[in-house]
Amino acid sequence: MIVHSREIKLTADITSGNLNMPAFILGPCVIESETQVMKIAGTLKKYSEELSFPLIFKASFDKANRTSIKSFRGPGLEDGLKILEKVKREFSLPVLTDIHLPSQANAVAQVVDIIQIPAFLIRQTDLVAAAARTGKTLNLKKAQFLSPYEMQHVCNKVLECNNSNFFITERGTFFGYNKLVNDFKYVPILKKMAPVCFDGTHSLQIPGAEAKSLGEPEFCDNLAFTAAGAFFDIFFFETHYDRSEAKSDASNLILLPDLFELLKKLIPLTKFLRENTFIK
Repeated sequence: MIVHSREIKLTADITSGNLNMPAFILGPCVIESETQVMKIAGTLKKYSEELSFPLIFKASFDKANRTSIKSFRGPGLEDGLKILEKVKREFSLPVLTDIHLPSQANAVAQVVDIIQIPAFLIRQTDLVAAAARTGKTLNLKKAQFLSPYEMQHVCNKVLECNNSNFFITERGTFFGYNKLVNDFKYVPILKKMAPVCFDGTHSLQIPGAEAKSLGEPEFCDNLAFTAAGAFFDIFFFETHYDRSEAKSDASNLILLPDLFELLKKLIPLTKFLRENTFIK
């Protein structure tokens, strides 16, 4: 069963659900410095122009869900938003970031185009409601511990806050301890609720395996090509120019040159599948 998602406005200029190709959410896991963010954003902007794909830049100002209390978290709300605002201004890119507290929602909404609810926090009613009431587009990350059917409850919370502009991100489901799997046969179930995004890097995590999460980035291409065949509306990849310098999710991100090579194959594949497959 191939289901067509309803159409939503991701940003002022990017619509999801009826695109000839998916949109792409790309960027580093966390803001490490202004220099790091601007370097990655500039590279991704060039990729989007060369390969002609809709790009949304992603970076977090705070990583509250860390394995260790000693882990790097980011510059914080005020400084992080200033850097994201600079990305928007200098590269004319829409931006996405996540929030961890209801009190952050309104300030973040003044800068970003999309507010993301982290997977581990997706059942937090106050957080979801505060984000929804900003009127911004929401990225609802499906928790590793939820079935696809349970995401309907999250969607209902957003709808009851008079916001219908949201999509769901699949980033793997716990399979025993320290292992994630993707069950692509349930994509049509999620598509009946909202457009669906495939998170190709967090799906490669080995959560909490040591004092930090590990990963299996060598399988990124395989999962991405399989997700193309499942007709995801959006793709999400975290990236960096140097794995040894990355301060969060270094073990499962995809390096910038590898991301470019992946996109060169993935974009034509998604176009071919959409042009040659009947979608209900």
